[in-house]
Amino acid sequence: MTAPTVRAARRVLTGVRAIPATLTMVGLILAVGVVFRGLWAPFEDAALFDVVAYGLPSFEAGRWWTPVTGTFFVNEPWVYLFTIASFWGMAFLEHRRGSRVALAYYWIGQLFAVFATALVLFAASQLPWTWAQAQEQALDVGASGGTMACIAAAVGLFRPPWRVRGWLVLLAFLFISMLFWGALADLEHLLAVLLVLVADRSLRVRRTTVREQRFIALIGLLTLGATEVITFLVPTDGPFGPTTPASGGFLDVAIDAVVIGFIANGLRRGRRWSWVLAIILGSLNILFAALLLALVILVSAADLGSMLDGDTELALASGFLWVLMLAYLIVVRRAFRARRSSKLGQQPAPTVGELTETLRAEGGGTLSWMATWDGNSYARTAGGIIAYQRRNGVALALADPIGPEEARAAAVEEFIGTAEHAGLIPCFFSADAATRAAVPESWRSLVVADDTIVDLPGLEFTGKRWNSVRTSLNKAGREDMTFRLTHLKSEPWGVQQQLRAISEAWVGDKDLPEMRFTLGTLEEAEAPEVRLALAVAPNGDVDGFLSWLPVYGEGGRVRGWTLDLMRRREGGFGPVMEFLIGASAKQFSEEGCEFMSLSGAPLAHDYPPDAGMIAALSDQLADALEPVYGFGSLHRFKQKFHPRYETMYLLFRDESDLAPIGGALARAFLPDATLAQFAGAGLELMRGPRG
Repeated sequence: MTAPTVRAARRVLTGVRAIPATLTMVGLILAVGVVFRGLWAPFEDAALFDVVAYGLPSFEAGRWWTPVTGTFFVNEPWVYLFTIASFWGMAFLEHRRGSRVALAYYWIGQLFAVFATALVLFAASQLPWTWAQAQEQALDVGASGGTMACIAAAVGLFRPPWRVRGWLVLLAFLFISMLFWGALADLEHLLAVLLVLVADRSLRVRRTTVREQRFIALIGLLTLGATEVITFLVPTDGPFGPTTPASGGFLDVAIDAVVIGFIANGLRRGRRWSWVLAIILGSLNILFAALLLALVILVSAADLGSMLDGDTELALASGFLWVLMLAYLIVVRRAFRARRSSKLGQQPAPTVGELTETLRAEGGGTLSWMATWDGNSYARTAGGIIAYQRRNGVALALADPIGPEEARAAAVEEFIGTAEHAGLIPCFFSADAATRAAVPESWRSLVVADDTIVDLPGLEFTGKRWNSVRTSLNKAGREDMTFRLTHLKSEPWGVQQQLRAISEAWVGDKDLPEMRFTLGTLEEAEAPEVRLALAVAPNGDVDGFLSWLPVYGEGGRVRGWTLDLMRRREGGFGPVMEFLIGASAKQFSEEGCEFMSLSGAPLAHDYPPDAGMIAALSDQLADALEPVYGFGSLHRFKQKFHPRYETMYLLFRDESDLAPIGGALARAFLPDATLAQFAGAGLELMRGPRG
């Protein structure tokens, strides 16, 4: 056996050992199916069915053992597929909390579902309710009451925000099943889940965020739309009586379905216009139900039963559900204030000049100077200024907040809140460990780069490990190469033209335009704060150049420099980059700087196996751009300078945000690239709604 096969077998064996109670229950159900032939013949037709099946008739006949015996039987062979699959909740619960807890949830849920259903039907059948009187005579078998209780408990263990989403999907499924089909099993499922929701406080959702409020509204509206479509297309026979297909007005259903489909994405993003349309739609449906009720009362007078058929009752029930939906939308109205032009942060927004002053006063990280570049917007918070780009429906924050270190948590919290209220997906790209600690605990993080830091105090290029750098410096001396640390605008026109020619030649060889966001160009190098390192040949030709971005400490002191541009002339001095970086390090050290950052090569990080969609996108982007930009080789080149590494993170709410974040990153790095250029590079750009 190969090593991967052995590892896979071990993982399977470990998983099996973690869920013995679940596997025992599944094994018993299958064994009973074999012994009593339920796996290939309908058990509900067998003579034994009345003896082992549970339900109100069994209890009235004194067969109190049936809640246990009926658990291990299945009424139809095809139902075994769903029965076995439904044990996933028990398996998850057992894996997380142990066999005893899983068995307790299962058996308490199963027994409660059976007895509570019998009690509810006994009480309801005393009323002139046809559905209740029919169901009280029904018998049932199966383990679904217990499995639904375990599924509810498992959903309660999900991480936010999946817990809220799981509860919404589960409850929507249960209520739709109960409303339209209303069989004995549907009532058992509903009661089992409600027991877990009411009894186990630790599984409840204690507080909903703005994002979750929008999601609840979306799921509620989609559920209402689904009920209307189902009742129009499919015959139902639930608690409100039988309905026939197409018994309602086609125009009503069509209008509701079209409007709901039109506003669904707007509700998800908190758009005000979508909330207004939802209020109007709900009001019209409630008005229709109210008019129908008034008509029933007027026509039937004292005898309401003369007009209350299944279709009418279901229409009234739908009106009641719209009342609940409308009430919820009004309660959470503050979650729907986003507009396409919504501003982030406190207004007025900071200017580049104000950002620069704050950066000099409070200091920043190795990427902070990039916040001053064109293409960025700025959000003013109580804890500082955050640079971001609004792309693909994402508020893509660049690196860390600029401001007092002690106020970082407040700045992060305010930025996240204002982005969500604007209907945007907040995330931080290339953030440090302090920002990672400041985001909510439920947020996820991925390592996107390792900042390569070379400490300058006491730096000497001695010893074997510095041989390649020392060799390049010595060779430059022998060939009379000149190193000059300068500013772009301070150089003569001829030198500036050489630099532009080198850069344009480099860009001209590529199939894609120059990258931006965390990668600068000569335009950004024109700032007086940015320094250029030039390698000049004896004949006056510039063979290569670097640009260095300032890293400020408090009080305007430059404590380090970050490498940005690296360009060389074809046919020039061979080890020009090693020479330029080594000479820059020596001069920065003499000036008293603490470090220089060789930057973290974007898209060159090895992701863990569970990194998911963003890793796939990054690998795809890296594969397409490696022949163009050489990030992987650049990352290996920087290892010659033996740096220490500081981790840079992508911070995001949860995995469902990764697809739009991937599209936002692609557009941020290559804002000027056309779809044809992306296609030519072999890259499928992940696209989404523009913010």
